[in-house]
Parts: sequence; structure tokens; C-alpha cells
Amino acid sequence: MTYKDLQQALAVFDLTNHHTFAEIKDRYRELVKCHHPDRNEDPDQGRIRAITAAFRILEEYCTSYRFSFTEGEYCAQHPEELLLRQFADDPIWGGR
Repeated sequence: MTYKDLQQALAVFDLTNHHTFAEIKDRYRELVKCHHPDRNEDPDQGRIRAITAAFRILEEYCTSYRFSFTEGEYCAQHPEELLLRQFADDPIWGGR
């Protein structure tokens, strides 16, 4: 898989750069339902294949991605935690 493949898969799903795997699965289900032959009199089989192929690429990327469990990465993803740590001893803000 290349970065270009990943970007093309995101384009098929009409997604931007920041999504959870749960959001990707929801979008996949939504697209498959929309293009399913039971819902359309003239289904586009090529579109369904493209959606499935894009999902496999995104699934492979998400399942093979190595997550960082460092404190710095956690604080980057949860800025409120960083603020709480910085101002926890502040009598005005720390009483959360």
C-alpha cells in the first residue's frame, strides 16, 4: 500500500485525514447500503467493488498502524489533560 492508495481510499469514502476506525466502518456500511442492489434498480457493481477495495485498504492501514502510548502523544491527542496538568495547582482553575 502506498500513500497515494490511502488517499484514493479516503476519497472514495469522501473522508478527510482524521477519523477513527469506527467512523470508517460506519461510512463503509452507509455507502454499501446506498449502493446495494436491493436498494437500486440499476446498481453500479463497479462502485460497490471500489468501496469494498477502499475499505480493505483503510482497514489494513488501521490494523497495522503502530500506536504510540507515550505521555506526549496522549497529551497531543487530549489537550485538556495537558492544561489540567499545567494548572492543577492553580487555586482558580485547579479545583475542577
